[in-house]
Amino acid sequence: MAVFPFFRKPVFFSPGEQQQITDAIKEAERRTSGEVRVYVESRCRYVDPLDRAAEIFLGLKMNETKDHNAVLVYLAIKDHQFAILADSGIHQKVGDVFWNNEVLAMRRHFKDNHIADAVVQVVTDVGEALHTHFPYNRDNDKNELPDDIVFGR
Repeated sequence: MAVFPFFRKPVFFSPGEQQQITDAIKEAERRTSGEVRVYVESRCRYVDPLDRAAEIFLGLKMNETKDHNAVLVYLAIKDHQFAILADSGIHQKVGDVFWNNEVLAMRRHFKDNHIADAVVQVVTDVGEALHTHFPYNRDNDKNELPDDIVFGR
């Protein structure tokens, strides 16, 4: 029994699932100059999860990547809400159809309660799109943002 249980961070994924997601991020970024982040929290403070994702995107300074090719996968687990937010560089390359298809794919996984699988799949797909439009260049590429999952409340 914990003395101060309210200080514990909620557990959204098992350690194995966390490793799968982190590995997917690293693999996606290995072939591109683009950046992918995953942000997970219990509840969405806004009615529209895209608004919350935009707030997080700016807070994580994802809008400051050199080629504006960062993508945020946002999840509010208890509220069953999520969003995918991309910076202008990658959005202009792939367009709304790509993002809408990714949202539909995530929704299918969520219906079966395969949340980690959904995140891994979208990160992999986004990594492919980033690789196509922003391939890795060993001479000038650097990892602009951390690859870990960011956990909110």
